[in-house]
Amino acid sequence: MKGKFTVPLFFICFIGLIILQRELFMPFIYKVVGSDFFLVDSKDTGSQDAISNELTDLAFAHCNRHIKNELDDDNLSVIFPNKPLNAWSIGNYQYVINANVEIISESGSQIKRYVCRISYDKGDDQSGTLDADNWSVYGLSGIN
Repeated sequence: MKGKFTVPLFFICFIGLIILQRELFMPFIYKVVGSDFFLVDSKDTGSQDAISNELTDLAFAHCNRHIKNELDDDNLSVIFPNKPLNAWSIGNYQYVINANVEIISESGSQIKRYVCRISYDKGDDQSGTLDADNWSVYGLSGIN
């Protein structure tokens, strides 16, 4: 008797969970996603294309300063180019910088390509763009 009701009960519960998810949870999730809950109101809009402007140049300079601090070694010399290879604004004053750096050590010279994700913390207030304390590096890859 026990095994007789197990399989139908399993399917009834399974179908009930699907209906519950489809009729209750998913409409709620769609309302939350469609609301202004995740909206960031900023004058800086993102772009899928690489750009070059004053803020991307400053982001590049601050990424270079961060790399120089990370590679703080008396035996290393670091040379940065004048411009990044690519720079993208991903919106809300967040930038992705792609550039090369030449690292010179006693054993020789290496050119490495890095990607740096950096954000200007003061948003629409552009008065502190030159201050390194107003920039945050969230990710750096390619240097190690």
